[in-house]
Amino acid sequence: MLKQPELVAKHIVSWLSDYADSAQASGFVVGISGGIDSAVTASLCARTGMKVWGIEIPIHQHPDHVSRAQQMQSQLGASFDNFKTVRVDLTPVFEAFINSNPSESGQEKTDLSLANSRARLRMTTLYYHATLNNALVAGTGNKVEDFGVGFYTKYGDGGVDLSPIADLMKSEVYQLGHFLKVPETILNATPSDGLFGDARSDEDQIGANYDELEWAMNVSKESKSLTEFTDRQQEVMRIYSQFNRKNKHKMVPIPVCQIPATLKS
Repeated sequence: MLKQPELVAKHIVSWLSDYADSAQASGFVVGISGGIDSAVTASLCARTGMKVWGIEIPIHQHPDHVSRAQQMQSQLGASFDNFKTVRVDLTPVFEAFINSNPSESGQEKTDLSLANSRARLRMTTLYYHATLNNALVAGTGNKVEDFGVGFYTKYGDGGVDLSPIADLMKSEVYQLGHFLKVPETILNATPSDGLFGDARSDEDQIGANYDELEWAMNVSKESKSLTEFTDRQQEVMRIYSQFNRKNKHKMVPIPVCQIPATLKS
């Protein structure tokens, strides 16, 4: 847990400013989803005083996600002159994408493929605006998602220029959210990636909640036998380990085939 959220926020804001200055960027682009991670990230970026483009990108979005995203945009727009609200409805683009790519697999694989395609369409949109405005795309992933279970789309929401909150556990992101006065509707919302067009939560997809995943991520660093844990803890550890192994390719550098010197002239 964070001892002093205000000092953590100050540290991240300073880090963001320094990085943007060194990159000669004019500001940041943040995808606004209506969730706690994007709300905290956008709030921190806005506090740099640099220009921030908060972009809502609905694709058949659940109404609750839309209303929370717009509420966050309104709050930041009213509080910071440097924050600009942008809305890009990609639903027609997504429908055209579906029609151009008929499914040849089962429904489950098709649904997952389309969910990942949503995230990649959004990433493309964020980089479009970043290039237009000489800005950096700020990632919204937390430590559990980015380095624990790999719960993000490769080259989708994982395609960013810098990650301000990726060293924070989900519980710590909530602490910052309270300090930054993120709306209660967002603080109390059930975490969801919003990639399926319905209200399914992250826990529905993963099988464990973030408190449990944080516990597993911390315990996995210790040498303990599963027999020391309760039945539920053993199940959570299995879930965490399975996701960690399956998604390891997202969390490590892209492998490069090194050619032996003897095979080069």
